[in-house]
Amino acid sequence: MKKRAAASSFRIPLGGRLLQGSGLGAFSSRNLGPAPRQTHSSPLLRLRLPPGRAWLVKGLLYLAFIALIGRALWVQVITTNFYQQQGDLRFIRTIELPAMRGRILDRHGNILASSIPVKTIWADPETLEADPRKVAELAQLLELNAAELQRRLSLDRQFVYVKRQVDIDTARKVQALGIKGIYFSPSYKRYYPEGSAAAQLVGFTDLENQGQAGVELTFQKDLAGHSGTRKVMRDRLGNVIEDVGGGVPPVNGDDVQLSIDSKIQYLTYQALKDAVVNNKAKNGSAVVLDATNGQVLAMANYPSFDPNHRRNMTQSDMRNYALTDTFEPGSVMKPITIAAALQAGVVTPQTEFHTAPGCLNVYGNNICDDLDNGTIALPQVIQYSSNVATSKIVMRMNPRIQWDMYTAVGLGQRPQVPFPGAASGLVRPWEKWRPIDAVTQGFGYGISVSTFQLAHAYLLFANHGRIIPATLLKSTATPQGVQVVSPLVAREMRSMLALVTQQGGTAPGAAVPGYTTGGKTGTAWIWKGKGYDKHLFRAQFVGMAPIGHPRIVMAISVDQPSGGKHFGGDVSAPVFASVAPQALRILGVPPDLPVKPDVAPAITAAAQPSKPASALHKEGA
Repeated sequence: MKKRAAASSFRIPLGGRLLQGSGLGAFSSRNLGPAPRQTHSSPLLRLRLPPGRAWLVKGLLYLAFIALIGRALWVQVITTNFYQQQGDLRFIRTIELPAMRGRILDRHGNILASSIPVKTIWADPETLEADPRKVAELAQLLELNAAELQRRLSLDRQFVYVKRQVDIDTARKVQALGIKGIYFSPSYKRYYPEGSAAAQLVGFTDLENQGQAGVELTFQKDLAGHSGTRKVMRDRLGNVIEDVGGGVPPVNGDDVQLSIDSKIQYLTYQALKDAVVNNKAKNGSAVVLDATNGQVLAMANYPSFDPNHRRNMTQSDMRNYALTDTFEPGSVMKPITIAAALQAGVVTPQTEFHTAPGCLNVYGNNICDDLDNGTIALPQVIQYSSNVATSKIVMRMNPRIQWDMYTAVGLGQRPQVPFPGAASGLVRPWEKWRPIDAVTQGFGYGISVSTFQLAHAYLLFANHGRIIPATLLKSTATPQGVQVVSPLVAREMRSMLALVTQQGGTAPGAAVPGYTTGGKTGTAWIWKGKGYDKHLFRAQFVGMAPIGHPRIVMAISVDQPSGGKHFGGDVSAPVFASVAPQALRILGVPPDLPVKPDVAPAITAAAQPSKPASALHKEGA
């Protein structure tokens, strides 16, 4: 018993004193009652941190909280725009919305140039997933070199153009390949319905839809419009997943309406092309003006190019020869010179000139006609294109009168038409003329003009002696002209010009069925090096119809014909004969001559009367 009692007894230190007991009975409420009141006296609980260390810990905690609050203010309040921009740079993209370029229209609203929707195909080489077989298929669809395309798609870039201005059908086929990393953007491409017929006049644009030539360049600001923008959110693969908004809508360009008649333009181009090709010429140009208001109905050049497919285009194909190239005009200058003499009273239609033996020595220079015309009156000076008689007229006239006439009709001045590169030609000040200069300029040497300037100058005769400004834009306003010669002089000159297209004149080939015509031929040698090359010619013709009340004036120039013919009446006048009757019908001008039946009795070659060579007049070169 004692051993068991001793084994179950114990001591517990509590609150600084010993608690004794034995067995379970020792834990009674009586024995434990006072203990809780003594816990605050434990030495562990009475420990205190040094005051300095406590304030240091508190300070560090306060500073940490202040730093966190400051950082939050910096990120969310002070520099929030910066971080927003950084986030936007990673996911928000601004897409350009191209503006539709304005159309170029003819006088009737027919389209000469318009924009059609296309696609720009581009790639992100970093995300591109395409094996060589897929790349080869892509190259074949886009008509690209497969090796070159593979090289571009392997570049260390995030953006590479694959091909621009791809038609919608082809773009769909490319999309059907399902190549990851190939993307499509909307764009526009210019389309030119008239093709080669109006290429140099209308011009063309580059891949950025910026005008590069012709009307496209001249009216770039009006046609271009203003591109818009659209903000979108893209995922990491570049796919648009949300329209953010805040963009600017595009402003489409304005239409430009020209005075050109597309039907007359096509007729002029085809006739000019035939003349250049058939006569194996270097190039040619033609201009058709509405004689009543000076508006350009057609301006054609050959050789030309197709602005829709410019792969084989050359610099010479792009030239608008009618406006940009000048030349010595030859005998087409004679009517302008003689009009000045008529207006000044130096000569009258009845004045006669002795031209035998067909040559005249002027200031040591020998000037000749093609034939010995004997004694002729003023109308025959035009009809036969006499250099001798024209020289005698000029020598009677003050050079200032001659110069005033040339400048009054716009020669030596840049044409007042909005077109890049329009040439002014050359008319030197009359004070610097030598006596021989006035003579040679009288029949078209020592002066340079463009085809457009010739057509414009002849408005003088078609418009009752007034010269009116020429324009490429359609207008309903009445042009304000300048009276250069009297209506009487203009009428007298038209009657002389009518003789040129009749039998015995230099251009009977310019006569057309149903309409009276008139005009003047010109054939000039071409200056090479230090003198004129007597084997190179430029053939001109300027005509009008109907001659009583002209509605159209047309000038044609063909450079260096080498097919066996070189006179203006043989090379250029047929172009007028081909275009004039159809143009007049398009304009609604009724015939002023009875139309003969198309069917005529056949005449055998043996029965045809032969015409003596002396009866065929050609303008002297």
